[in-house]
Amino acid sequence: MTKLKLIVGSRRPNRAADLVIPWLTKKIESHSHFETEILDLKDWDLPLFQEHQGSIGDINDPTYSEPVVREWNRKIREAEAMLILTPEYLHGMPGLLKNALDNVFLSFAFRNKPVAAVSYSSGIAGGSRALENLAHVALEAEMILLRNTVIIPFVGSAFDDNGNPTNPTTDAAATVMLDDLEWWSKLLAGARANGELPPGSVRLRSILANTAKS
Repeated sequence: MTKLKLIVGSRRPNRAADLVIPWLTKKIESHSHFETEILDLKDWDLPLFQEHQGSIGDINDPTYSEPVVREWNRKIREAEAMLILTPEYLHGMPGLLKNALDNVFLSFAFRNKPVAAVSYSSGIAGGSRALENLAHVALEAEMILLRNTVIIPFVGSAFDDNGNPTNPTTDAAATVMLDDLEWWSKLLAGARANGELPPGSVRLRSILANTAKS
């Protein structure tokens, strides 16, 4: 089974995420390919990003500025696939979520792993602009962000009394997304097992250093 980390990107009191999580976790369980751990950011008191070369300690086993940052990097490194649940605040992802992604520093723990996303909002956009924001971050982190996502508009009325989506497209889109996530997780697990190139930024510095010496 693939180790999936479900990152919940809101900790606001009375958050709408709590309407989505029961359905989403049940949907993942029904897929049977994933061994899922929920990384709910309300349970992670991550500091505002403050890492630098002097705070990481041993580059091969970074200590970081605080133990919680080290543990967060370890959790993300364990993942073979990720799913991010995000609301939309002011046409973007929450600062809390962006900060959590920023704190994955120098471990390159997101690299060459697939990430799916589910977004929601109280309006018609359904968090689509948060997904656009996430896409830029995923590209820089070298995640493989899936095209097929789940967008939930008018989240307050998006689920019935039994917790099921009122719009059949929501459930169907989740099936497509999870099928894609399974396919990509298998493909990329094999690729990583065959060996990974060092991060491009590391290779670039090495090339320039060798050029300067010659």
